[in-house]
Amino acid sequence: MIDTTKFSLADFMKSEDKNIMELAKEFWEYKEDYVRRRHYQYRRISITGSGPTMKIIDHYTGQVKEMINLASNDYLNLTKHPRTIKAGIEAVKKYGTGAGSVPLLGGTLDIHVELEKKLAKFKGCEDALIYTSGYGSNLGTISAILHEKDVAILDMYVHASIIDGCRNTNVEFFRHNNMDSLEKVLKKVKDKYNTKLVIVDGVYSMDGDIAPLDQIVEIAHAYGAFVMVDEAHATGVIGKNGRGTPEHCNVEGKVDIVAGTLSKALGAVGGFIATNKELVNYLHFYSRAYMFSTAPTPQATASLIEALNVIEEEPELRQRLWDNIRYFRENLLKLGFNLGNQQTAIFPIIIGDDYKVKEMCRELHEAGIYVNPVFYPAVPRRLSRIRMSITAGHTKEHLDRTLDVLEHLGKKYGII
Repeated sequence: MIDTTKFSLADFMKSEDKNIMELAKEFWEYKEDYVRRRHYQYRRISITGSGPTMKIIDHYTGQVKEMINLASNDYLNLTKHPRTIKAGIEAVKKYGTGAGSVPLLGGTLDIHVELEKKLAKFKGCEDALIYTSGYGSNLGTISAILHEKDVAILDMYVHASIIDGCRNTNVEFFRHNNMDSLEKVLKKVKDKYNTKLVIVDGVYSMDGDIAPLDQIVEIAHAYGAFVMVDEAHATGVIGKNGRGTPEHCNVEGKVDIVAGTLSKALGAVGGFIATNKELVNYLHFYSRAYMFSTAPTPQATASLIEALNVIEEEPELRQRLWDNIRYFRENLLKLGFNLGNQQTAIFPIIIGDDYKVKEMCRELHEAGIYVNPVFYPAVPRRLSRIRMSITAGHTKEHLDRTLDVLEHLGKKYGII
């Protein structure tokens, strides 16, 4: 039996002396030790879908357990909004369950074009195209536009899909949200490459902080670089009208490429790129993730169109979300928890001890509170954490119950 206290996930990522089947067997033993210690908080099976609370099948008891759900990216709870559900049902009745082909050939529906136009307008861009996943939108776009004579300039904390998209190009990193570091890198690459593309997240998924996009755009453009922002955790959440980081930072129309998922605040599945019409047209033919994936389902597409309508027409959802964010943040800080530079619906409780993270998450699970443990190699060992996210549908009772349990555990494990 492998002792999980002596290994990390990084130890099983590659091996110089084992084949993949041997490595998988060892990793299975690692997972079994996780389960034995009741630290395994992955793939908990929900029988009710996303929501402020949900019922899951408990790994350890086999019983149905109702939990306060602080592990969802469904920030506005649009996965179960009556309008998005109705739109999806009507689309299935009209178009069937699938698009039937890739979008470039026979799979483009009129509602796909409607969603793309609506996303482009929502993001202040000329045009957009949709992918079947947010991961695919980043991977497919970046790999299509950056090659051996180009360079990607990445914030150190960008999402894995962005890093994966850069495997066929040159990469330079700058320190997280540090403009002096960004400018230093831009000076270094100024005359070396054809295309220079600065890529950042609008809201960072592990820290919940916001990129200073206005400064990034100004500095990048001054050095002849383009800017791409991933709006996965920003769309629907920040900005006066929920349009994301460019709106929040007053640079709408100035960001060269706006990317994002359709699976978080928009409540369905997929990804998008919004930019100028010429680049969208280029991606139709050169983005392999777009060209070789069947077009998004009619249900998801119609639900997403309606989700954008809801965001525009029901601002009270975003107001409730921000009321909850402010309340939860104020009380966590009052208790003495370290939240780093958290600014949005994502809450990292930074602990810096992998074992304490695992034990606290075990006890939170037993108390009926669904959170995610995050530790090395996803974050540095000294920054291991419990990750939570708040939605508009959480009640004060949900938040207060969570705060009470966190206070008890924080004191028990010497965190506060």
